Amino acid sequence: MAKVYYDNDADIEIIKSKKTAIIGYGIQGRGQALCLRDSGCKVIIAELEGTANYAKAKEDGFLPVPAAFAARDADVIQILTQDHVQAKVYKESIQPNLKKGKALCFSHGFNIRFKQIKPPKKVDVFMVAPKGPGALVRRMYEQGKGVPCLIAVHQDATGQAKALALSYAKAIGGTRMGVIETTFAEETETDLFGEQTVLCGGVTELIRAGFDTLLEAGYQPEIAYFEVLHELKLITDLIQEVGISGMRRRVSNTACYGDLSRGPKIITSKTRQAMRKILKEIQSGKFAREWIRENEEGRPNFNKLLKEADGHPIEKVGKELREMMPWMK
Repeated sequence: MAKVYYDNDADIEIIKSKKTAIIGYGIQGRGQALCLRDSGCKVIIAELEGTANYAKAKEDGFLPVPAAFAARDADVIQILTQDHVQAKVYKESIQPNLKKGKALCFSHGFNIRFKQIKPPKKVDVFMVAPKGPGALVRRMYEQGKGVPCLIAVHQDATGQAKALALSYAKAIGGTRMGVIETTFAEETETDLFGEQTVLCGGVTELIRAGFDTLLEAGYQPEIAYFEVLHELKLITDLIQEVGISGMRRRVSNTACYGDLSRGPKIITSKTRQAMRKILKEIQSGKFAREWIRENEEGRPNFNKLLKEADGHPIEKVGKELREMMPWMK
């Protein structure tokens, strides 16, 4: 079992003694920045002037500066821009301002794992990854709770990188609920695998396959939508709350028996074989190279696939039906 760290394992004074730069004031950046500030930390925000995030940072009482200024003045530099722009921001604005003893922080390991960012040996490199969106991190912090976090140390130049990671996690509320130690490789590879095979790719394709099957059999699209998409939230909420076993005991016996007896006919040995192949593509860096190239070329395949997916009949039916359910907004 993984080692779990709590409040007593972390010294918040470590991060409070340093200046922390948050590069990117998006949802995760805002959530972490506000929690750090409320924990007594010195926080610098880097954001592009003229953007909505820049305006939001000012509204929240920060004075945003360019990334290079933030990196120059900070001791800890938390990079929270999107994955595909992190390397550019790092090379142009952060790398020239790195000095011995500073620390780079991430909340996802993509750019370190796939060597898009190669930090000098003189700096600490660690990860604090809340297992929830920034808005949830903030809300739980304000309630005196927290969101569990992962921590990892890629490079320990000072001998204090792990202690600094735990201190940062404590300042955003993570150690209130528990912090699990991992590696940049494990966090990145499992995160990508989960997105591609289950959470996004697997679920969306399963929904569309179910919808298409019912339409081909002559059922109304509205009925199909309710049965294969709308009701999914009821099941995922139960699974999140009480686990798979608990969900099975809270749905009808008919549904439970259908789950146990028919589920393995859908997720077959071929599906599992495909999952293993996708995992190998992630581990080898094949997916990362493909995604980096896709961005460099202006996302032609990404845009094509997204446009095609947007044209699926389930999107039109869903938009109309959601208008009938204002409570979901």
